[in-house]
Amino acid sequence: MASCCETEAAAVTTEAYLAGAAVREARELVAELCRHFYAPGWVTGTGGSITVKVNDPAVPLADRLIVMSPSGVQKERMVAADMYVFSADGKVLSEPAAKPWPNKPPKCTDCAPLFMKAYQMRGAGAVIHSHGIETCIASMLDPGAKEFRMTHMEMLKAIKGHGYRDELVIPIIENTPYEYELTDSLSEAIAAYPKATAVLVRNHGIFVWGDSWISAKTQAESYHYLLDAAIKLYQLGIDWTTPEHGPVNRAKRSRSILNPGIPNECHAAEPLKVNNSLLPIIFGATCVVLDIEGTTTPISFVTDVMFPYARDNVRKHLTSTFYSEETKEDIKLLRVQIEDDLRNGIPGAVPVPPDEAGKEEVINSLVANVESMIEADWKGHIWRTGFEREEIHGVIFEDVPEALKNWNSRNIKVYIYSSGSREAQRLLFGNTEHGDLRPFLCGYFDTTIGNKKETRSYFEIAQTLRVDSPSQILFITDVFQEAIAAKNAGFEVVISIRPGNAPVPENHGFRTIKSLSEVCER
Repeated sequence: MASCCETEAAAVTTEAYLAGAAVREARELVAELCRHFYAPGWVTGTGGSITVKVNDPAVPLADRLIVMSPSGVQKERMVAADMYVFSADGKVLSEPAAKPWPNKPPKCTDCAPLFMKAYQMRGAGAVIHSHGIETCIASMLDPGAKEFRMTHMEMLKAIKGHGYRDELVIPIIENTPYEYELTDSLSEAIAAYPKATAVLVRNHGIFVWGDSWISAKTQAESYHYLLDAAIKLYQLGIDWTTPEHGPVNRAKRSRSILNPGIPNECHAAEPLKVNNSLLPIIFGATCVVLDIEGTTTPISFVTDVMFPYARDNVRKHLTSTFYSEETKEDIKLLRVQIEDDLRNGIPGAVPVPPDEAGKEEVINSLVANVESMIEADWKGHIWRTGFEREEIHGVIFEDVPEALKNWNSRNIKVYIYSSGSREAQRLLFGNTEHGDLRPFLCGYFDTTIGNKKETRSYFEIAQTLRVDSPSQILFITDVFQEAIAAKNAGFEVVISIRPGNAPVPENHGFRTIKSLSEVCER
């Protein structure tokens, strides 16, 4: 006997269904969107492409048919009959008829395999590929960058999961002669940036997806606005990557930590003692990257407060927000992670039943998984609830706020690099006992950029921060292996010695501090 899913899949591929209202409306929608996006220059010269899933509530999103615009057709003249229709697994079910010369023979878009990645890996309902000039130029502003970053812009609120103060991170992949050759790198970017809803292709354009065509369109328009703003700010010499939006590279040109050749209040009262010898503190640094646990925050706070809160409130959070769009997205990402863990034999991973099994069954399995992988990024959403209800407050060492203010007043950019997700980092520093410290931070890195004990992660950070040399970055951590990795990437490194931190090996060779005030004293 055929399963329910097999029956549904067969039903949506019949000739009658393909000729029905749902598919027809999807065809017409794609044609309309192509005409609409021709005007701002996103799909001129037959470039760019758009795809949507057929809107049929009777069919699960994953099983719905897919409509795609063709290649080589004048987008502003496109009509419903020009569209290709695919099955949910990417098989062509319907293709347009050939038109007389000078029209080209029908050809499916080269973006098809890339679109399928967004559908399969993100559960998208629509994907827009634009060749808008702003998407091309913005990817070229920093030729070595692997990411585009922006913060403190009103239009960030139109990007899923972002607010005004959040940092937008768009991965950038390198272009290839043919679009289908981008499939692997796009797939890697989607996997590496689970919260991203767009990927930039350098010298080429952008792919944007959403759970519906409205979401994809809204975000695509917002991405184009933000990228265009970055280009204009670049032309004005204004830095779009920091909260204060000061002059681009001002820190590089005029400031450094304890550079004696530049007037600066930030002078150490005495040089630091390292392994019983006196060494000068860091020269030439324009950026400071801080670890959290054991550097800005007691390890005990994370292990004794934050993790237990997430563990104890997993079920409550899932039960109260189960049907919210955010939690649905979290569960979708968790399913992908759990399936991968099961394939790799990760201890503690248990299968998650389908939604049809019922809310309680799904929650029970998710709780079991989360309890065994409490480091999962999505726990930030649980912490957000705790902070909003004032059930928890961020605990940081007393010297941290003053150090952040000192560095900020001297135009030294400060970033966080932690194994906790960027959202969790923002929650911690946005809800401390000393108030909201996020205005003093320029950005956040988590393990999506790489493992903290691997040198390549610090190479990536250096590329992202656009410093002239990695030695212009000061990294402060309590973990010896992280210090080694950062040093091998060319960073200046200081080890934080705080109560409760693990001991470091004797004769380790690094500068050590017991307070951030030792790095920059008045």
